[in-house]
Amino acid sequence: MSAQNGSVPKIRVRGLKKAFGSKIVLDGIDLDIAPRTSMVVIGGSGTGKSVLLKCILGLIEPDSGLIEIDGTNVLTAPRREAARLRARIGMLFQNGALFDSLPVWENVCFGLLAENRITRAAARRKATEVLAQVGLGPEVITLSPAELSGGMQKRVALARAIAAEPDIMFFDEPTTGLDPIMGAVIDELIVDCVKKLGSTALAITHDMASAQRIGDRAAMLYQGRIAWEGPAEDLLTTAQPLVHQFTHGLAEGPIQMTLRR
Repeated sequence: MSAQNGSVPKIRVRGLKKAFGSKIVLDGIDLDIAPRTSMVVIGGSGTGKSVLLKCILGLIEPDSGLIEIDGTNVLTAPRREAARLRARIGMLFQNGALFDSLPVWENVCFGLLAENRITRAAARRKATEVLAQVGLGPEVITLSPAELSGGMQKRVALARAIAAEPDIMFFDEPTTGLDPIMGAVIDELIVDCVKKLGSTALAITHDMASAQRIGDRAAMLYQGRIAWEGPAEDLLTTAQPLVHQFTHGLAEGPIQMTLRR
């Protein structure tokens, strides 16, 4: 799965393996994501989608394999170099992961403030500008996350993800907990933000409508490996048995669910 147009992949994963005790989660993942491309990874619960994301982010150490960002293997690079490369990744967590004790503006600029890249006065101005990009007005900057609806919390989390203008963005189940209309709104905002920044994106999701709205390319994880990869627009039409069963929610097929009775 080489990057498109022969360019060096923005993210390149080869032979990535990770087990927890006797449970093998990733069993030799190979995946390329070309620059300025949005890749969506689908798969059932427990198939390793989040583990893949966390390995690239450096939150989990894989057992073996290779992870390159712009051609540099972050698993073998000096710690400072690996941290510099990973610092270019903006992350939208599944449940927002906002800090309850901080107002919205501090949440949005948390990373910039933590790294002393911005003053507190400038952070309030920056937060107002970034929140406007996700459709929120200046009246929300002093509110706490608890005072926001689920959709507003997701927008604030997206604003935080783009505040440092990252050239790589990760999205972990971006529409979870949202109604279909708000899910579509968030997806449109994600696509708009990614395009404006010229970023490369990696999203994991169970939502097929979301996957097709966000993704240029798509891949399916099954039994620790990439079982299929292709255009996101083909997710619902491909004849690949695993993908067809998963995307259409069919009980019968090669994917067998073990039910306890």
